[in-house]
Amino acid sequence: MPERARGSADEVQPTVGYVVKGFPRLSELFIASEIHRLEQAGMNLALFVIKANDEEVRHPLVDRIRVQPQYLPPTESVSGIPLRRWLVRHLPRFFPALARTFRRRPFGVCRAAGAALAQALRARPTFLSAPRKVYVKEFLQAIALADRLLDAASVRHLHAHFCHGATTVTWLAAMIAGRSFSFTAHAKDLYSPSLNPAGLLSRKLAAARFAVTCTEANRQYLLRFAGPTPVYRVYHGLNAELTQLLRNALDEPHSACACGNASGRKREARGGREASASDIQGGAARERDDVLRVLAVGRLVEKKGFDVLVDACADLVRRGVDVDVRIVGEPGEHSTVVQERIGQRGLERQVHLLGPMTQAGLYDEYRRATVFCLPCRIGADGDRDGIPNVLVEAMASGVPVVTTDVSGIPEVVAHERTGLVVPPDDPAATAEALLRIHRDAALARRVAEAGRALVRTRFDGDRLIGELYSLFKRVA
Repeated sequence: MPERARGSADEVQPTVGYVVKGFPRLSELFIASEIHRLEQAGMNLALFVIKANDEEVRHPLVDRIRVQPQYLPPTESVSGIPLRRWLVRHLPRFFPALARTFRRRPFGVCRAAGAALAQALRARPTFLSAPRKVYVKEFLQAIALADRLLDAASVRHLHAHFCHGATTVTWLAAMIAGRSFSFTAHAKDLYSPSLNPAGLLSRKLAAARFAVTCTEANRQYLLRFAGPTPVYRVYHGLNAELTQLLRNALDEPHSACACGNASGRKREARGGREASASDIQGGAARERDDVLRVLAVGRLVEKKGFDVLVDACADLVRRGVDVDVRIVGEPGEHSTVVQERIGQRGLERQVHLLGPMTQAGLYDEYRRATVFCLPCRIGADGDRDGIPNVLVEAMASGVPVVTTDVSGIPEVVAHERTGLVVPPDDPAATAEALLRIHRDAALARRVAEAGRALVRTRFDGDRLIGELYSLFKRVA
């Protein structure tokens, strides 16, 4: 991590304005962790949030972030409502900001309006279709953001997370206010054509100072559209909250909760000695039993392949394996499919949908698991994961992993070295890999230790934040 700047922050360096769709979000701890680490490194930040968040559960890390979110005026969806009626409801919220920004930056407002209108026309399904209404909404959100930027002279550079809606708003606001901008691309936002239709991603890349993405596979994909704009690969790194939990486990090697099992079993002797710090780090002191405890984490969406995991569980049960599968994550568009599959296979006793958890609760799940399984696939709409953050978390926690070779996953999981890799959409191969981990203790230990070592060297969040810090310092 770079050395913290001394003296008055405003005197030393300008401010970077982060733009995100929602904050804080339980599933986006990596963004909160990034903001926290940049603050710790001495970076001045502003935080602009497009949509207020109504989640009841939040990570404790959020409370350690100093910058206060600035929320843009609320908007409703433009789908299923005539544009005129939507404007009648919403324009009064944005008109004062529109008047102020037009008075101060008339050319910028006209230029952004022209860009939004051109995109609304380009993105029509057919020539005779009406312009896409979403770009009217994003133009007004950009007006509200630009209005705040014009009163915040220290915010000289904007950075958006996810390269679809948040980056479109950021691009238009930067155009209005005369600021530079960059963005981070992740997964669905990058690979689903409907989110950046009609060449929109190329136009945003052409206007950006640089782009960041979290895998080398993503970077190679972005380079196809980037032209002269530099694209950097910066891995997310292990989030700050789990990093602290792992450090705490090392600091308390003799506590019952550090024995690699969330149920609080007593510390066990290993060959006449107590578990060492190296055993405890990442849960390597986990007790084995006759139950195959499978953990999966992620939102219930098609690309995660949880239906494949359910089918693999059914295969194992037919073979007489005592299996316990716990799927942790928020509901999504695939929830019904997964729930119905559990019922069809008669697995209500073996497969449990636990809903979202805090990082501390999830860490307990990592420590009780025999194996972590994420059978990722490419969705019907092209959506896919980059490197799932939970995969890195499981490896850091010392859990052997079973996954697929989709997208950036081969950058972290090599078959029979740092985990086991199976083909997507293959329940039989997934079941066999899970069974290998369960029955072969030496294999499980070897891949778990290699995975933990790889995360320690390649996904050190404190080191990786230095790369991002340097990029921001250069442009801001």
